[in-house]
Amino acid sequence: MEITNVSEYEAIAKEKLPKMVYDYYASGAEDQWTLAENRNAFSRILFRPRILIDVSHIDMTTTVLGFKISMPIMIAPTAMQKMAHPEGEYATARAASAAGTIMTLSSWATSSVEEVASTGPGIRFFQLYVYKDRHVVAQLVRRAERAGFKAIALTVDTPRLGRREADIKNRFTLPPFLTLKNFEGLDLGKMDKAADSGLASYVAGQIDRSLSWKDVQWLQTITSLPILVKGVLTAEDARIAVQAGAAGIIVSNHGARQLDYVPSTIMALEEVVKGAQGRIPVFLDGGVRRGTDVFKALALGASGIFIGRPVVFSLAAEGEAGIKKVLQMLREEFELTMALSGCRSLKEITRNHIVTDWDVPRPRHHPRL
Repeated sequence: MEITNVSEYEAIAKEKLPKMVYDYYASGAEDQWTLAENRNAFSRILFRPRILIDVSHIDMTTTVLGFKISMPIMIAPTAMQKMAHPEGEYATARAASAAGTIMTLSSWATSSVEEVASTGPGIRFFQLYVYKDRHVVAQLVRRAERAGFKAIALTVDTPRLGRREADIKNRFTLPPFLTLKNFEGLDLGKMDKAADSGLASYVAGQIDRSLSWKDVQWLQTITSLPILVKGVLTAEDARIAVQAGAAGIIVSNHGARQLDYVPSTIMALEEVVKGAQGRIPVFLDGGVRRGTDVFKALALGASGIFIGRPVVFSLAAEGEAGIKKVLQMLREEFELTMALSGCRSLKEITRNHIVTDWDVPRPRHHPRL
């Protein structure tokens, strides 16, 4: 079967992967309302395309934290990619580099920062979970710096792991032939079987629930890397992130895996953008499956987007080639959306190019009888 869009990879991944692994990647928290809403909300945003504009040349390039990339489509951190394919994070790093875009490596990767760096050149960010043992955190950040990573994406929405019922039913744990590579040798790389989700038990034991805004400032004392705060959903927190010295914000609900019934990221985006007041860039993570979704996010003020599940599903289906195809398809769809909307560069994409169902309705003039 010829793959013609990103979403088709999920069905292939479901066939190929063990149930425990597929469910881990695919599922959300509790009722999975936010999981569906992350996708559905995009369908409530319609285009207002402009016509008769010369779109013979389209420029999709942009800069993120000063790094030039080929398009505003980047790779989000997703954990334990070797469960999807033996090449795991290596394949993802190579595909991102070939596409001229940014890969974010998860703290809970099955390949270490050093191993990913060894795949060759590329712009890479490192996603950080803050462990109770701050020496471990400081050591990991220094290793990421030495390995050439360019920014830290600090995940702030996980003081505890969300209730993911598929993982509880499956007694999810990392397959025995894999480890969390960044923590090998620290006695933190193993995830034991537990009475419910092995990952939830691991998080309860290791992750610091006392994490607060002062830790964002503490991180700035141990690294010169810019810090992106990942997991912001409100204007209030956007304003605090700016004050705390964050270099950027990633609007994320953790792939709908943490608190259910939070809004979709595309619904929360505009509020966060307004809260940041243009002082730092705001990115969107969650629910993007089409080039049209990318355009809608940029029209609502995002500086770029991150994709997560499409990466692991295409990795499971076709390895590195699958991820390359996903990035290529999204790129082509986004370019087409720009052309058909009358936009030749990212800066030409405006709020006027879309209408959402939460916009104030335009008054209709009724003829007098």
